[in-house]
Amino acid sequence: MTIREANAGDAAAVAAIYAPVVSDTIISFEEEPPSADEMAKRIAASHLWLVAEEDGEILGYAYAAPFHPRAAYRWSVEVSVYLADDARGQGTGKRLIADLVDRLREMGFVNAFGGTALPNPASERLLESLGFEPVAVQKNVGFKFEAWHDVSWRQLQLQEATVPPPELRS
Repeated sequence: MTIREANAGDAAAVAAIYAPVVSDTIISFEEEPPSADEMAKRIAASHLWLVAEEDGEILGYAYAAPFHPRAAYRWSVEVSVYLADDARGQGTGKRLIADLVDRLREMGFVNAFGGTALPNPASERLLESLGFEPVAVQKNVGFKFEAWHDVSWRQLQLQEATVPPPELRS
């Protein structure tokens, strides 16, 4: 398996992995699966987007997006990971997030946050295994499939919060 930076050519495979997550689960609070064109835009807008590939097939992806649009938050990112059904439980997600975290450190980011719609014990275990610590639970924050759902937030400090902050690199 190879982990590499995603490009617009990966958008259709990424959209195909994400579509059943949107349509069939509470893992994503989106209600309609985004198109390949929309996923290409998201890849381009992310701080970093990685894919796991084996024999030309995309097994999953992880990305870092801005945590919040206000300038003071620019040293923090929100990370997400999604896997094809047959790639789950094989360490692919852990490799993707670990690689993403390493690269984010090199880019100068200070904090990474992961939000998990509950219940999702696999995602919570994944983030915990990489050192993400629980920081909050938002109660009844998302409504999907005729029910309210909580979201847990975990945080990983990527490096010391210095004054002045580190220079961000792309």
